Amino acid sequence: MIKIKSVYKDWKDFCLKDINLEVKKGEYFVILGPTGAGKTLLLETIAGFYFPDSGEVWIDGHDVTNLPPERRRIGFIYQDYSLFPHLTVEENIEFGLKLRKSSDTNRKRMKEIMDWLSIVHLAHRYPGTLSGGEQQKVAIARAIAIEPSVLLLDEPLSALDLRTRDYLREELKRVKLELGITMVHVTHDQTEAMVLADRIAVMMRGQIMQAGTPYEIFNKPQNEEIADFVGVENILSGIVRNNKNGIAEIEVDMGYNIFAVSDYHAGTVKAFIRPEDIILSEKREESSARNVISAKIEEMSDMGPLTRVRMNNSLVALITKQSRESLGLRKGDEIYATFKATSVHVVR
Repeated sequence: MIKIKSVYKDWKDFCLKDINLEVKKGEYFVILGPTGAGKTLLLETIAGFYFPDSGEVWIDGHDVTNLPPERRRIGFIYQDYSLFPHLTVEENIEFGLKLRKSSDTNRKRMKEIMDWLSIVHLAHRYPGTLSGGEQQKVAIARAIAIEPSVLLLDEPLSALDLRTRDYLREELKRVKLELGITMVHVTHDQTEAMVLADRIAVMMRGQIMQAGTPYEIFNKPQNEEIADFVGVENILSGIVRNNKNGIAEIEVDMGYNIFAVSDYHAGTVKAFIRPEDIILSEKREESSARNVISAKIEEMSDMGPLTRVRMNNSLVALITKQSRESLGLRKGDEIYATFKATSVHVVR
């Protein structure tokens, strides 16, 4: 549905560099990256607000590189909603439909959308009287009213409280599922990306660093920078000492060995282990996991329903509060950290 070919755009103080990306028809595609990565600029280039200095943008099989936004059949939802304050909810939604010939068709379409999003009762109110969640639903209604082939969303949930954000995530999934619209969603929120995305592209410094499924992005990052950004807190440097049947034995800098599923047979590597993949126990228990490392607890931090446990061997584990309480863990306790060889992702 969307194909971006070698797009380059220079704004003097920032540039998009050689962007190549494909978004499939009907896909919920998330562009994930830190603040200042260029995510919104890329989205606005897809929308036609900027024309690239070089490269091409294709939508639904058509080269739209030099077409204005109104000729691209796209809907755009902004972070700040961008509703017209002097128009009612009904008038805001109707705005994009006014170019259509039949006002009766417009009214019917608008009524259907308002029913579908449960905002009929807001029809005659003005944006300034609505909550953030209500405004965002109106913004979604206005964007899909024109029946776009692509819906672009610029951090649409970032200004909302947690409960409203969770609710609107489900609404966005419903929009994609029931209307079959191809959606490209920009965010820095990793939970949002995991919950919504069919595929994710990680963007940093104006470049696409890695694209793949949520599992690939969060469990098999291609380098240390991406691993750090997506919450892989265990980044270990080491040397592959041997490899038997695809199981590499790695001597890490902290002085102990770990096992990983890997094709590497020698040389220096980085090993990534997600903290939630590490199980803690008081005793060395029988397990199919190849890695059982003794350690001492250096620090424990509450993180809502989870507890972050940092150990003296540089490992960090995330465990539930229930696990922490049942084990009776305290700072200074001797424990065992267990994790599978398949949980270790190895890169050069």
